[in-house]
Amino acid sequence: MARDELAGYLSGTLDITRFRDYCPNGLQVEGRAQIGRIVTGVTASVALLEAAIVRGADAILVHHGYFWRGEDMRVIGQKHRRLKLLLTHDVNLFAYHLPLDMHPEFGNNAQLAHQLGLCAESRFGDDALGWLGTVDDAAVDTVGALAERVAQRLGRTPLLIGDPTQKLGKIGWCTGAAQGMLGAAVDAGAGVYLSGEISEPTVHLARESGVAYLACGHHATERYGVQALGEHLAATFGIAHDFIDIDNPV
Repeated sequence: MARDELAGYLSGTLDITRFRDYCPNGLQVEGRAQIGRIVTGVTASVALLEAAIVRGADAILVHHGYFWRGEDMRVIGQKHRRLKLLLTHDVNLFAYHLPLDMHPEFGNNAQLAHQLGLCAESRFGDDALGWLGTVDDAAVDTVGALAERVAQRLGRTPLLIGDPTQKLGKIGWCTGAAQGMLGAAVDAGAGVYLSGEISEPTVHLARESGVAYLACGHHATERYGVQALGEHLAATFGIAHDFIDIDNPV
C-alpha cells in the first residue's frame, strides 16, 4: 500500500488530533513511498531498527518514537545514528504515543486488559487515560493472586506495594510511566492500581491510601497495543507484519 494511504488510515483510526501529546504522532521519518512489509515494536531503538532492516521492512511502527518535547533538537550522537539508519535504508518510521495508549481496541490499556482478563467499566484521570474495572475470574480475588496472574501472563514478576492478602475490589490500570495517576485511581475508587513504573512518592501514597500498587514493567505492559495494531493492518491491507520484541527490564 502507499505510505500516505497508511498514514491517513492510522491518523483517522487512532484519532491523533484529539490528544495534547509530548511528541508528534504519525509519520516521523519519511521513507519509500510503497509499503509491503511493516515491523512493529515498542521503542524505535537502534536494536529494533537494525532487526527491522534485516527483515526487509518498508516501515516501522512504534509506541515510543522520536522528537519528544524538551529534548535536544540537534541531530548528533544516538539521534544521528538512529536517523541515519532509517534514511540510509529508506525506511518509514511511524510513532503513536497517547493515541495508542487510548484506543478502545488496539490501545495498550485495552490490550493489557485482554492479556490479564480485566473487564473495563469506566475511565478516570486526565483525558480519561486510566481504566477501571474488575477481573474475569472469581478465583483471582486478592492482590497477591492478581500479581501471580501478571507474572504468568506478562512473564515478569511485578513489584507489589501493599498487602498481598488484600481483597481486590475495583482494579485501576494505565500502562507505561503512569505512576502519577495513582492519586486519580484512588479518587476513582480503585482498591489496586497497575502500571508500568513506580517512583519513590508512589510507594508512600499507596501505603497511606490503602490502595495496593503493582509495578508491572513499562515495556512489559506496552508490548501488546502496537502488536495488535500491526496484526490489524496486515489483515486489513494484506501487507506482511512482524512484531519484534526487544527485551527491556524497565
